[in-house]
Amino acid sequence: MTVSFDTTVPVLRIFSVEKAREFYVDYLGFTIDWEHRFEDGMPLYLQVSRNGLTLHLSEHHGDGTPGSVTFVRMSGLDEFHREISARGYRYLRPGIEDVPWNARMMQVIDPFGNRIRFNEYKA
Repeated sequence: MTVSFDTTVPVLRIFSVEKAREFYVDYLGFTIDWEHRFEDGMPLYLQVSRNGLTLHLSEHHGDGTPGSVTFVRMSGLDEFHREISARGYRYLRPGIEDVPWNARMMQVIDPFGNRIRFNEYKA
């Protein structure tokens, strides 16, 4: 049997559901796919996704480390940049830069210090 891997889903630590929704849903345009709590008052674990990118966000202690980095390969970087820039998120104004690995990159930092590096490779 050949070893194969399917999808990788980063788990990013969050500390405020409201700030996470503002950033991931309102600003980046993700959709909340599902939410889970073991019971009322317990930490939230949820999945957000957008066009093939899936992230898990967790309030649980020990799930992820604040300040983690997620590297995302994508296409349509300029369009994505224009879209999020038009939303006027007051805490972040990312730019696009050329990077040494023959790509262009836009980095966003969520309210919890996690970084997502959106990379589009040059032709």
